[in-house]
Amino acid sequence: MCGICGIYKYNNEQSSRADLQCAMDLLSRRGPDDEGIWAEDSVGLGHRRLSILDITNAGHQPMVSRDGRYVIVHNGEIYNYIELRRMLNPDPEYWQTNSDTEVILAAFDRWGTECLQKFHGMFAFTIWDRKRKILFAARDRMGVKPFYYHSSGRCFAFASRPRALLQLHDGISRTIDYQALRYYLESGYIPGMYSIYRDIWKLPPAHYLLITEKTIHMERYWEFRHIEPANAWTGRSEDDILDELDEILSRSICSRLVSDVPLGAFLSGGIDSTLVVAIMAKYSTQPVKTFTIGFHEHKYDESDNAQAIANYLETEHHCEYLQVDELLNIMPTFFEEYDEPFFDSSAFPMMAVSRLARQHVTVSLSGDGGDELFGGYHYYRIAQNISPFFCLPENLRYALASLVGLIPHHKTKLLGEALRQPDMTAAYAFMRSIAKDFGRVLTPDVIDSTQDIKTLFGDTSSAFPTGLNPAEQGMRLDAFYTLPDEYLQKVDVASMAYSLEARDPLLDQDLVEWAMKLPLSWKVRKGINKYLLRKLAYRYVPKRLLDRPKKGFEVPIDEWLCGPLKRWAEERLHDKPLFDDLHLDQSSVLSLWRMHQSGRRKVHPLLWALLMLLHFKAEGKA
Repeated sequence: MCGICGIYKYNNEQSSRADLQCAMDLLSRRGPDDEGIWAEDSVGLGHRRLSILDITNAGHQPMVSRDGRYVIVHNGEIYNYIELRRMLNPDPEYWQTNSDTEVILAAFDRWGTECLQKFHGMFAFTIWDRKRKILFAARDRMGVKPFYYHSSGRCFAFASRPRALLQLHDGISRTIDYQALRYYLESGYIPGMYSIYRDIWKLPPAHYLLITEKTIHMERYWEFRHIEPANAWTGRSEDDILDELDEILSRSICSRLVSDVPLGAFLSGGIDSTLVVAIMAKYSTQPVKTFTIGFHEHKYDESDNAQAIANYLETEHHCEYLQVDELLNIMPTFFEEYDEPFFDSSAFPMMAVSRLARQHVTVSLSGDGGDELFGGYHYYRIAQNISPFFCLPENLRYALASLVGLIPHHKTKLLGEALRQPDMTAAYAFMRSIAKDFGRVLTPDVIDSTQDIKTLFGDTSSAFPTGLNPAEQGMRLDAFYTLPDEYLQKVDVASMAYSLEARDPLLDQDLVEWAMKLPLSWKVRKGINKYLLRKLAYRYVPKRLLDRPKKGFEVPIDEWLCGPLKRWAEERLHDKPLFDDLHLDQSSVLSLWRMHQSGRRKVHPLLWALLMLLHFKAEGKA
């Protein structure tokens, strides 16, 4: 795991080693073990290295191919690199290193852009072809590793984080992209190709770029949303389908155990992380090192669950106990590393558990992706149940929504509001929205000139198989947008803040494609979410240890805003210059603040998103 950056200046303008060094310095936590710059004429590449495979100097980057034609900077891991190495050249004497980076170079030399079809892994890399003067850049299938870029008539520049990219070229504007701002306030993350900056874009997952001085070409090389569910699987025996899932997941996990440095796993006590650790334990010759953050306040603590799982699997378990308010000590690092506004407050405990893990290992496996692929979120059940109601006349549906809304429970109120949406796509977008009041704080010009999140979701409908159940559509939307742009970004930045590599075995391409074929009845059954994954976990761990209420990484933002963060928040919310150029109605924001402080209604999700944005502005990042 590393940090990469680079620039290709057009019209024979020279690249600057000084600018590359400044950019690399901002990526130092991503790669504390080594650094390197390669510059030639108008092209410059920079690399910060966290040594995982071939930790000798032979793995130094930027790496030049054996014939001198290609130069690469690479962030991530190719898990099947040993197999590809044998395929490309079985002679051990041919290879100059034991790294996967050299295999990428050889694969590109042999297969060109088709090399991406061969790779199993998480990666973001760029290869400069010195002969043809072409830059090739690619990002992994599910978007585990980040890749930001800027393209203009003067240059193409890229980096692992926006702050490094801004150092590479003085022509990159810090002006905010208002479409991205609207998406952020509505959904809690910045989806798709957008970044918070108008001049900076994200390379989408499963895409590559080919850049010359005159052209830039983008192409998708893999797609999972179009895969048809295998309806015949509904008739398969449970044991048979569990055996197949077990085999695919075990293969994925074993491929991620290859490392030249110490390795462990995050363990929350939930289904996903328990399965990962259990299969690791099955194939490991030594006890698996596992890591959990515990809280002294019982309502936030899930360490007892994790400890019970660790005891059963006989792991070498490490747990750090904190007061919840101690997470606030992480805020300076949080604001430094999350260099776009970032809403998800579970980043704080994610950073804490990464800090703990890094004291013992350099690589940690996680269970990310299980909810999106196997039906873990509660609103999938809601989507499954309410879709028939959108066939009713609108007045009848509204009357039903009014009756449901009278039931005094937050989930039924959510259901009532969802039924009021114009169609099922809008209903799903509403259920995913973190901030129902976002329209109150944005000025009308932004609302009128930008698209809402359901429009973004709606654009993907042509990628779905015909007649796909709305719950299944929701899972594919989440895996396509929310997973890479919120959850995986959270884990990447939090782990890299402490120079820890996080690996995601549930996001292996074979497992993703298999999960797309899995009918909904194996994912959500009789009100039970994640049915099949849960059943597989029961094979490894007693049911009584898993069937406990899951807390997740909850953080008491609502309480913090009325307590230790109240003064900080009020300073931000009352600072009028911070609202300049953000197209936010400060009086409406303050009205929401007073509503939250009085206890009349909890609106902390939107307030927290706004405060992250205002602090971003206060730090001079825009």
